[in-house]
Amino acid sequence: MSVFSTHPATRWLAPGAAVVLVGGVALAANHRASADPSLPARSAAQLLVDVQQARLAGLSGTVVQTSNLGLPSIAGLAGGGGAEGGSGGSSALSSTIAGTHTWRVWLAGQDKQRLALVGSLGESDLIRDGRNVWMWSSKDKTATHTVLPAESATGDHSGAAGGAPGAGATPGASPSPTDLPKTPQEAAQRALAALDPTTSVTTSGTSSVAGRSAYDLVLKPRDAQSLVAQVRISIDATKHVPLRVQVYSTKTANPAFEVGFTSVDFATPAASQFAFNPPPGTKVTERTLPAKADLQKGSAAARAEAAAARPTVVGKGWTTVLVGTLPASTGSKTPTGGTSGDRNGATGAGGANGAAQLQGMLALLPKVSGSWGSGHLLSGTLFSAVVTTDGRYAVGAVAPDRLYAALAAQK
Repeated sequence: MSVFSTHPATRWLAPGAAVVLVGGVALAANHRASADPSLPARSAAQLLVDVQQARLAGLSGTVVQTSNLGLPSIAGLAGGGGAEGGSGGSSALSSTIAGTHTWRVWLAGQDKQRLALVGSLGESDLIRDGRNVWMWSSKDKTATHTVLPAESATGDHSGAAGGAPGAGATPGASPSPTDLPKTPQEAAQRALAALDPTTSVTTSGTSSVAGRSAYDLVLKPRDAQSLVAQVRISIDATKHVPLRVQVYSTKTANPAFEVGFTSVDFATPAASQFAFNPPPGTKVTERTLPAKADLQKGSAAARAEAAAARPTVVGKGWTTVLVGTLPASTGSKTPTGGTSGDRNGATGAGGANGAAQLQGMLALLPKVSGSWGSGHLLSGTLFSAVVTTDGRYAVGAVAPDRLYAALAAQK
């Protein structure tokens, strides 16, 4: 479960280097927010330091997430699929790639965190209480209980303001289309972690979010080839934590992705919010994650296979393209046009179903070809992705031609 991994700070906390970059070429550090009379002016540099140093004992609130990624209406592509998947009615965690969804959030220190996706058809929860992690679906009447290794008991020590659940994927792992930020903190920290000389950072006055005054920080790619036009982060004027993040596309006027509090309380939630007891009739699956030391004892062959599965990074900054090879169990096409199975020649029923679903979705996408080969294209408001007939993929926040060039360079 990457949501509650041992070291989330390595993925989505703004690195210390971001503060150093404040005074460098990447930032317009002398540009000051035109604050309303009730707020003192703050520069972009000051706001970045505020976010980096923010510490909270806890918070609770309601978050609304809206995704308009320009994905085609293909059943299964948006997780829940169909109208339910895009209307906010679904409580399935995989449905949040499209439409509007409401979350309830509770944080109490490093090792007490809870997210609840609320829908008209039920509720799905992710709950961490020390080493115990629960994933629960009221609709399916199922729960998964995971016991974290002992080294995870102390949680992440990077500060409670950044300790929200819902963190992104592990570095180097293939991107997941459903891996969208669930809270403003997570979305902001992912954006801030990307700060480098390819980013212009300025301020843009103030706003009111969830009834609280906030400064607006604006991140803009310097490379016009990025599909991201800008990222706007509204930072609480008192607590210095992100209250809302809006990501704008070069293709649309309204935000292509937005996540923000509609209500927030900075009091520490009661311990009872994190003590989960499965309701009667719930099917519980027990899991225990191996300790880090045990994971490091894997065979050289397994480590080599994992390294080979990592995508290649082409380019830098906002126009980075990831190029990789789909796992064989997804049923990716082989160079001869057949469908590959499990690496050991035995694909299970689950893998076969997943492969069939993937192939069915790909068949509905536009066909494309070039010197790099041929495949199917998914073109959204914030990203483009190509899956080739020989099982490769390329994805990035760029136009398709940049993906084709990256595929050709790696062929």
